[in-house]
Amino acid sequence: MVGHATATRQKDTPPTCKWHLHIPEPPPGGLHRKKHTTIATSLSHLTLLILAEISIYSHSLPMTHLPARFLTNRNLIRLTSFSLILRRTRLNPLILASSSSLSHTVKTPVLCSAVGVSSRKSLFLGFRANHTMASQSNQPQSVHDFTVKDAKGNDVDLSIYKGKVLLIVNVASQCGLTNSNYTELTKLYEKYKDQGLEILAFPCNQFGSQEPGNNDQILEFACTRFKAEYPIFDKVEVNGSNAAPLYKYLKSAKGGLFGDSIKWNFSKFLVDKEGRVVDRYAPTTSPLSIEKDIKKLLEKA
Repeated sequence: MVGHATATRQKDTPPTCKWHLHIPEPPPGGLHRKKHTTIATSLSHLTLLILAEISIYSHSLPMTHLPARFLTNRNLIRLTSFSLILRRTRLNPLILASSSSLSHTVKTPVLCSAVGVSSRKSLFLGFRANHTMASQSNQPQSVHDFTVKDAKGNDVDLSIYKGKVLLIVNVASQCGLTNSNYTELTKLYEKYKDQGLEILAFPCNQFGSQEPGNNDQILEFACTRFKAEYPIFDKVEVNGSNAAPLYKYLKSAKGGLFGDSIKWNFSKFLVDKEGRVVDRYAPTTSPLSIEKDIKKLLEKA
């Protein structure tokens, strides 16, 4: 059989038992003589990375138990990156274990440390690791720390919304989701505005150029066609180097499934009365479907 990695549990042991890696030796002649064996080797390494990560994360497999032929710099970098995906807010046990268990196996040191990895981008799926604690101390602590522009160019200090539950949405006038979202946002606002709900709409033209109008045109569209009474702010960018500071904060506070970036028009962030981001919803999530979440926050003292 071509080289592969499997994980088996010891017989008659509880579900919390240790996992062991069994890695067959390559067949005589090596694995790289034919294309199909090269592909199999890559798949074997990927499987080994995943199994090793699970084992190390559960503290059941010391790094010294990994085969020496696997402990190359390239695989260590891959494994470290994979570990960042699974634990974006914890200290990396792989890094902590490596300082003692790898000293006799790998000649060159691991390329990151428990502090330094926090600002490195993962190699998988575009996930980002958290910033270091030092940099976090200089960051805004809530939505209330930001000042934004309204559609008329006036500064709006978001601290005026302290004690309010906020639903922050990037909107567009020519999207397939426009009609349903604007309609339901208006219904939500009419129902809960007297109980402390505020909807903050931020026009954005980054997705299919579906918000091409100026601020006056956007206001007329939303207020005339959908009777929007909630505030509509200045047009912003939500992704990229020119993204509005508020949106950089929102994305860092609540990342998406496949990375932090906003995926499309009408992505939604739910913020509690203290300005903390509680949840994030996909563009296709209808506003009325999150009514229960809004009510829970409104009912909190």
